[in-house]
Amino acid sequence: MIVGALISVVTAPVGVSGAVFLLPVQLSLFGVPSPAVTPTNLLYNVVAGPGALWRYRRDGALRGPLARRLVLGTVPGVVIGAVIRVFALPSPTVFRLLIAALLVPLGLWLCARTLRQGSLRRGSSQQDPQQDSQQDHAHAEPSGRAVSGLALAVGVIGGVYGIGGGSLLGPILVGRGMPVGRVAPAALASTFVTSLVGAATFALLGLVSPGDVAPDWSLGLACGLGGLVGGYLGARLQPRLPETALRLTLGILAVALGALYALQTLR
Repeated sequence: MIVGALISVVTAPVGVSGAVFLLPVQLSLFGVPSPAVTPTNLLYNVVAGPGALWRYRRDGALRGPLARRLVLGTVPGVVIGAVIRVFALPSPTVFRLLIAALLVPLGLWLCARTLRQGSLRRGSSQQDPQQDSQQDHAHAEPSGRAVSGLALAVGVIGGVYGIGGGSLLGPILVGRGMPVGRVAPAALASTFVTSLVGAATFALLGLVSPGDVAPDWSLGLACGLGGLVGGYLGARLQPRLPETALRLTLGILAVALGALYALQTLR
């Protein structure tokens, strides 16, 4: 419960459920077998998600079309990813390599993007503020079709990885320059809905597939209850948190975790 709460406090303000960082804890600390780690992560998302979502809804941050686009894209993707996870990627070794391949590039890209944006803002501090604002807004607004396509692709990855999809979309869209206050609620809403669909898909696959397909209910529920509280606190603290430092923290942690699993696999 404490682990889930601590993770969610840090990740919820940028639209990440925390499952992306809970999965390595499951594998290394709690020894959850593969592929049961994936539905356990989805169970965590289902239990933890309403905390932050309730706070964002109360603040009116869930209005707008972005959440609908992310949900419509990631839902079919997470079903495809769940099927791939059960029938094509049951090996823990392959799964650890997949973790490294996802986390290291995402973390490096997020850090580089954040540092570059900080340098550009400092370098252009004496330019026309209105022109800078227009340039940032133009860069931060990918088309609706691009967002939907990205949501579908990330949904497949999220179904395999057990993070629902929105937890990858959050860092990607924030890294593209979109405002955290707009992305975070939409990404968490997508994570919650796709986790429900993904958990149901794994439950059905567990009826026809051998092995550890069902979630670890006690672990998922305990961490999820911690995430429920931590997500609410993180959403409440979002306006007070330094955005640049939080992005860098998430990026560095992702790189460190990915590198750790890559080294363990090579050994």
